[in-house]
Amino acid sequence: MSEQTLESGAHVAGSSGDALLVVDDVTLRFGGVVALNEVAFEIRRGEILGLIGPNGAGKTTCFNVMTGVYTPTSGEIRFDGDRVSGVKPHRINAMGIARTFQNIRLFPEMTAMENVMVGADARHKTSVMGTLFRLYRVKAKEHELPDNPLKRSLAKVFGISRHTLEERAGRQKSMEMLRFVGIADRAHELARNLPYGYQRRLEIARALATEPKLLCLDEPAAGFNPAEKADLMNLIRKIRDKGQTVLLIEHDMKLVMGVTDRLVVLEFGQKIAEGLPEEVARNPKVIAAYLGEPDDAAQA
Repeated sequence: MSEQTLESGAHVAGSSGDALLVVDDVTLRFGGVVALNEVAFEIRRGEILGLIGPNGAGKTTCFNVMTGVYTPTSGEIRFDGDRVSGVKPHRINAMGIARTFQNIRLFPEMTAMENVMVGADARHKTSVMGTLFRLYRVKAKEHELPDNPLKRSLAKVFGISRHTLEERAGRQKSMEMLRFVGIADRAHELARNLPYGYQRRLEIARALATEPKLLCLDEPAAGFNPAEKADLMNLIRKIRDKGQTVLLIEHDMKLVMGVTDRLVVLEFGQKIAEGLPEEVARNPKVIAAYLGEPDDAAQA
C-alpha cells in the first residue's frame, strides 16, 4: 500500500513493514476464567498500532502477556523472530520492548533526570561489583578526559572506569530524552512535584531511554485535557518518526483515530476486528461492542 493520509489523520507509511511482534493464538486462563481466547495479530515494524475495546475487553491483559507479566496458557508471542512467551520482563526489556503503565509508576523521591537514568542503565554493561570498585577501565577518547590536569594525565595512563563513562553517557541520554518529550526544564525536580502531564511524559522518557524497538503505551492520555491530548498525539508521531514502533492502548477514540495506522479490537478477551481506523470505525461488531447493542443488532 502506498503512503497516504487517512481521513482520520493517521498515516500508513509503516503498515506495510514486516512483523516485529506476533501474537499467535494466545489464550490465557485464570482458573476457570478465560481472559484471552485465541487472540492473534501482529505489530508491523515502523507502525503505530492501536489496541482498543470496551472496559474489561482484555487489552491490558494482552499487554501483560506481551511484556512477560503473564505466561500464556497456550499460543506464543514472538518478538523480532524470537519467542518471548514465558521470558522474564527484564529480559524482554533487554530484547527491545519497553512499556508505560495505566497507573503512573515513577520513583517519586528521585528527580526527573534520575528516573530517566534508571531506564538508561538498562543498556549499561558494568556489573554491580564493577560499579562499586571501578574494576573495568577503558582507554578514553580525548573529549572524555577530565579537565583537571592531574586527573587527565592519570586517565591517559590508566584509562577511565567503564562505569564512569556509562554514567556520563546515561546523563547525556537522559537529558536528550527529557528534551525529546518536552520537559527538560524540570530535569532536576523531584518526580512527585511534577504536574500530572509531566509525570506521564517522564514515564515515556524513561521507557525511551532503554532504546526500545517497540514502545507499548498503556492509556497515556488518561486524565489529559484536549490540549494535552493533541500534544501527546504529536509526541507519539515523533516517536514513530525516529524509527520506533508503537503499540497504543487508549480509550479516547478521537486520539486513537487520529494517530494510529491500524487497529485491533478486543471484546471479552477475543479479537472481533482488525484493520485501518476508518474500516474499524464502520465495523458493526465494533459499534455494537461500544454501544452495548445486542449481537443480532450487529448482524443487521
